[in-house]
Amino acid sequence: MYDVLVVGSANADLTVRVARRPGAGETVHGSDLVESAGGKGANQAAAAARLGARVGLLARVGDDAYGELLLDAQRAAGTDVAHVIVESGARTGTAMIIVGPDGDNSIVVSPGANAALTPEDVAAARDVIAASAAVSLQLEVPMETVRATAATATETGTRVVLNPSPTPDSLDPELLAAADPLVVNEHEAQQLTGRGEGTPEDWARALCEQGARSVVVTLGGDGALVVDGEGGTGRVPGVKVEAVDTTGAGDAFTGALATRLARGDSLTDAARFAVRVGAAAVTKPGAQPSYPTLDELPS
Repeated sequence: MYDVLVVGSANADLTVRVARRPGAGETVHGSDLVESAGGKGANQAAAAARLGARVGLLARVGDDAYGELLLDAQRAAGTDVAHVIVESGARTGTAMIIVGPDGDNSIVVSPGANAALTPEDVAAARDVIAASAAVSLQLEVPMETVRATAATATETGTRVVLNPSPTPDSLDPELLAAADPLVVNEHEAQQLTGRGEGTPEDWARALCEQGARSVVVTLGGDGALVVDGEGGTGRVPGVKVEAVDTTGAGDAFTGALATRLARGDSLTDAARFAVRVGAAAVTKPGAQPSYPTLDELPS
């Protein structure tokens, strides 16, 4: 049915750019507020769809203006929204984003309807999961829903791409064992391994020892590190671009990675493609509005 089924969050992003991010108790002036479609799940779906993948999204939104914004954005990207549940009387999830002059951001998420995505919703979509080549997961919905999706995908033979963000202190062994790959940035890798020191290679190997089938560590402008299922380790070089806004770049990477894995690419080849997609995403403001089509990728 789908190359990639994304099960996860959908948020409205409320973004303000600042000359510098405020300290505790401090007020600073910012730009005009920009409202756009976001949420890690919806971001990954939009990124994959804009690259030409057949994509479905299982998520919950409220019956408010932000919910309509999110649905319209997914349709424009090419995502099938037949499995997005519109919850009556609920507020759509929102993310409040502050972007500094270097393009880095700070984000606070209010889950809203995302918190109501349940294992029962996953059970109702079992046939859809079984008919998809890959399922992409994040942690902005309840953990029991993520676990249920990973378990169902494992039972049906669907590949699981897991981006454990926001990052917990640890992951269940069953969830780690389902991840093929586990996609983390350097901070997330350190947190999950409990190792403040070391190299990305050290953290990736430790995550494999904990049970992940394979691991991809994103390295920002330096590209990515890949540890495949046979234990082979390799670096994928970055693509030099001028960063404007890093919001959602990791989701663009993960959506692109899942797309190419669903089509049968090796993990290294998929990561090489995803690095190009992530690089393109940081050259424009916003999350989903910055995601490239195939024609817009840097060489």
